[in-house]
Amino acid sequence: MTFILDACALIAFLNDEEGAAIVENLLDRSVSGEGTIFMSIVNLLEAYYGELRDKDIETARIVLDMIQNYSIRIIDTITHGVFHEAARLKSGYKLSLADAIGVATAKDLSGHFVTSDHSELEIIEQQESLSVLWLPARPKK
Repeated sequence: MTFILDACALIAFLNDEEGAAIVENLLDRSVSGEGTIFMSIVNLLEAYYGELRDKDIETARIVLDMIQNYSIRIIDTITHGVFHEAARLKSGYKLSLADAIGVATAKDLSGHFVTSDHSELEIIEQQESLSVLWLPARPKK
């Protein structure tokens, strides 16, 4: 199976928030070859700068180290198809650019988007061909 991590999924795992066990299970399965996990570099940037902003540089670096330890495949380019789909999604729904790229990537790879962004993405799951692995909603800051 193919999974695409949203930044909030990675952050939930790092901070041992609700849903961390789900992400940990996916990561363990990817290491053992039972699935493949991708993440857009834009979503990784979102997780990285969030940890840098809220904590410190050392904690933020853990994000990058973890990517290597768990064999998460970083997609560091945007294909024309993802580019156009992300633009369409961003213009049609209230969602961040990072989420638009993550969702477009999940659709392009026919994978499951792993997220806790219920408020932004439930409508997209209902109206688009998108498979979502839902984590519990993250606490508001």
